[in-house]
Amino acid sequence: MTTVRVLRVFTDGGGESGNLLGVVRDANGIDHVGRQAIASELGYSETVFVEDETRVQIFTPSAELPFAGHPMVGGAWLLRQPVLHSPAGPVRTRVDGDRAWILARPEWSPRFECRRLDSPAAVDAFLAPATGNLQVWAWRDEAQGMIRARVFAPDFGIVEDPATGSASIVLCAALGRPIAIEQGPGCQIEARPLKRGLVEVGGRVADDGDREV
Repeated sequence: MTTVRVLRVFTDGGGESGNLLGVVRDANGIDHVGRQAIASELGYSETVFVEDETRVQIFTPSAELPFAGHPMVGGAWLLRQPVLHSPAGPVRTRVDGDRAWILARPEWSPRFECRRLDSPAAVDAFLAPATGNLQVWAWRDEAQGMIRARVFAPDFGIVEDPATGSASIVLCAALGRPIAIEQGPGCQIEARPLKRGLVEVGGRVADDGDREV
């Protein structure tokens, strides 16, 4: 059996909702095949495997990713390390209470088609595609930087992702301004562009305790 810590990342202000994340903190003895099997069994958007408290690997139910936002934010909150080392590169982190943030580069993110729609209602009504990786979004309040978005990643084994940090990073960089994204039911993501091509993304994290798989 393997102990998995279960977090919910990008919750609302009351700590509800959020995107489920599995974290295996002592993964040194689990090989690649074993890690993929655990991620597939859990069925979360991503599962993080940690070695030596700072080195992380990220798996969806069907593939390994060099970087993804929601697992890095959750890992930052749980591990409380100033830097986490992902296959894409070193990720600086900061934590304050129930909130965590990471610094990342848009080019680290998985490739998503980004499609702007006319209204939040159009985003809500959008039908999930059978293939591809797609983010659809619309301004909820452009002056305030508030966005309604949905992300579909069937190519990664995820029909619809409740909250997607990596897609938010790319969108923030493209818009060149701070944004606040409402994605899955009640999920809230904050992102802001910084110097040298970096984007900071973060939000609230809730701890659901351990699970054995």
